[in-house]
Amino acid sequence: MLTQAAAIWRFRFFLLALVWLDFRKRYNRSWLGVGWAAVLPIALAGTYIVVFSGVVGLSTVEYTKTLLLGLAVWGFFRDCAVNGCLALFSHETYIRSYDLPIGLYSLRFVLGYAIQAAFALAAAVAFVVGLDGSAQKLALLWAVVPSLLMIFVAGWAFATTVSFAQVYFHDTKHLLEIGSQMLFFLTPIVYPAGLLVGRGLGWMARINPINVYLELVRYPLATGELPDAKLYLYGLVCTAALVAVASATIWRYQKRFVFAL
Repeated sequence: MLTQAAAIWRFRFFLLALVWLDFRKRYNRSWLGVGWAAVLPIALAGTYIVVFSGVVGLSTVEYTKTLLLGLAVWGFFRDCAVNGCLALFSHETYIRSYDLPIGLYSLRFVLGYAIQAAFALAAAVAFVVGLDGSAQKLALLWAVVPSLLMIFVAGWAFATTVSFAQVYFHDTKHLLEIGSQMLFFLTPIVYPAGLLVGRGLGWMARINPINVYLELVRYPLATGELPDAKLYLYGLVCTAALVAVASATIWRYQKRFVFAL
């Protein structure tokens, strides 16, 4: 992936033009524009708060903070997985006509999803500050920056891997849609991790990489404290593993996948 990143840098203006084109098409004549990226998690959070706030053992304020932050991060991963798997199919004309780095096509999608997630996260942070009545926790935004970078790289690596899988196995997107829905409810997003621990299922949260990325962003902003250093280490290991798989996939299939498009 490092080789891909270096190669993509040469075409960075072309990449940014594609990302801008996506936003123009997606939000053309829209009143809120990219603001809809923040409206969706807020609307979902409102629904979950009405249904679950009385049964999760948290105050409405605490539940709202953790839920909004969790939905912002989760939305990025879901988009990278479910929609990112179409990255190669969506660029078949470019692939057959130009010799561009393969990672550029998935990065186009992931950059768009990252911008949308940034708006959702900004709205979540605004809610956190508003609910707390102070801006003290904004001082810990610096602790979230490396976590956001890990999340971005992990999303790009996963999108790249599943885009190759979609070429050879066309049911990949359908499986990812089902799997993401299952993983959403297996990940402590709409409920605290303590509920899993109370049922003897705490191991599900511990081995779930998505939960690690969630906590690296959610914990410092919701509590005003730094996460355990082990979480950063686990996040680095998960990200490195995803990058290694994506790099191996590109190395093995980049010269032959075009015959399966």
